[in-house]
Amino acid sequence: MPAETPHIVSDVMTQTVVAIGRGASFKEIVRMLTEWKVSAMPVLAGESRVVGVVSEADLLPKEEFRDSDPSRREQMLRLPDLAKAGATTAEELMSAPPVTVRADATLSEAARLMAVEHVKRLPVVDADGRLQGLVSRADLLKVFLRKDEEIAEEVRRTVTSYLFPDPAAPVRVLVKDGVVTLSGRIRDTSLVPVAARLARAVEGVVGVECELNRTVTGPEG
Repeated sequence: MPAETPHIVSDVMTQTVVAIGRGASFKEIVRMLTEWKVSAMPVLAGESRVVGVVSEADLLPKEEFRDSDPSRREQMLRLPDLAKAGATTAEELMSAPPVTVRADATLSEAARLMAVEHVKRLPVVDADGRLQGLVSRADLLKVFLRKDEEIAEEVRRTVTSYLFPDPAAPVRVLVKDGVVTLSGRIRDTSLVPVAARLARAVEGVVGVECELNRTVTGPEG
């Protein structure tokens, strides 16, 4: 069966990325975040290696604790935030080691990594940790912008023609708003769950509905 999916990170990532060095000052970081309208930036060391990520969340403790006097208990509970409140450079502010992803990772792998690590974006790096791009949650959702007919054609080519090759009774594939409907009569209904799983794996599919019934081949059905 030909395999056209899954798509990989390099298909959707942003290649032009705003990044800073470890010595960037607090004000420089704020200025760049504002100018480029981004909420986080990779921090680079020599040869464009990603050594950390600094985000708006890393900067906020400075304002939060600017005129406050936290109790001893609060100090113990929020030591990392208090440290960032006194930080002045990217190296002191950044979250490290960075959570990164390779360009050849699948979109599902990238999405799972974001969910597990509770991050909204991932620097994309090569085998040596050098920056290649950035992938965000919004980038991962781009696959759901695929046209319905494009999805239907891939389902026909990679799923139904493989599982149900009978040319006399082809399984019909209809896609509306990303929802795939498979309908028709088939000889082996045990393949229905397989068809649903394979169709669901096609990039851009929102859901799958199966209206597949067994072909009556004789008096005993």
